[in-house]
Amino acid sequence: MMPRPALNRSLLALAGLVLLGGGLLILFAGLDLYRRHDLVPPAGWPLTGPADVLLGSADRTRWSSQGWWWWPAVIAALVLTALLALWWLLAQLSRRRPGSLPVGGTPPQEGVELRDRALSDAIAAESGALPGVDDAAVRITGRPGHHRTRITLTLTPEGAPGATLAALCDGPLSTARRSTGLPDPPTEVRLQVTRHRPHRVE
Repeated sequence: MMPRPALNRSLLALAGLVLLGGGLLILFAGLDLYRRHDLVPPAGWPLTGPADVLLGSADRTRWSSQGWWWWPAVIAALVLTALLALWWLLAQLSRRRPGSLPVGGTPPQEGVELRDRALSDAIAAESGALPGVDDAAVRITGRPGHHRTRITLTLTPEGAPGATLAALCDGPLSTARRSTGLPDPPTEVRLQVTRHRPHRVE
C-alpha cells in the first residue's frame, strides 16, 4: 500500500496538472493567443477562440439523444467526485498522526524536529529485542504537543507480561525520553501471545 504522504502528494500533483491544463486551455482561447501568435491547435481541439464554447449545439444535441439516464449519470458522477474531494480534505484536516515532534525539551529547540515514524520505528526495534518479545509494533497518534504512543507487543509463550512491561519502561521508553527530551506521553501497551503449534507427544 502506498504511504499516506506519498498518496497525498500524488493526488495533489494530479489535481494540479488537471487544473493547470484546463486553465491554460481557457487562457489561450480567451486571449485569442492562437490567432495572435499564428499557432495552429490540433484538429478537434476545444476552445480555440474567444467565441468558442466547450459544448456546442451539435454536441449538446448528440449527448442529449443518449437517453434520459445520461444527464442524471453525469450529475451523479460529479456529485460523487465532489464528495470524495470533500472527504479527502476533511481527512487531511483531521490528521491523526502528528507528523513531526519537537525535540530538545521544554521549550524545544527551534528548527529541530523528529518524524513520528522514525521515533516509532526506533521504539519498535528496541522493544522487539527485549527478552520474551517476539514482535513489536508502535504507532504514535495525536497532535505534536499532545501525542500518544500505542505499543503492541507479541510475547513468546515463555514471555512474562510483568517483566516485559518493566523492561519496556526502563528500556525503549526511557531511551526515547532521553533522546528527544520530551516528557512521557500517554502510552497504551497491548500484550498478546504469539500463536504456536501444539507439541505432539508420541
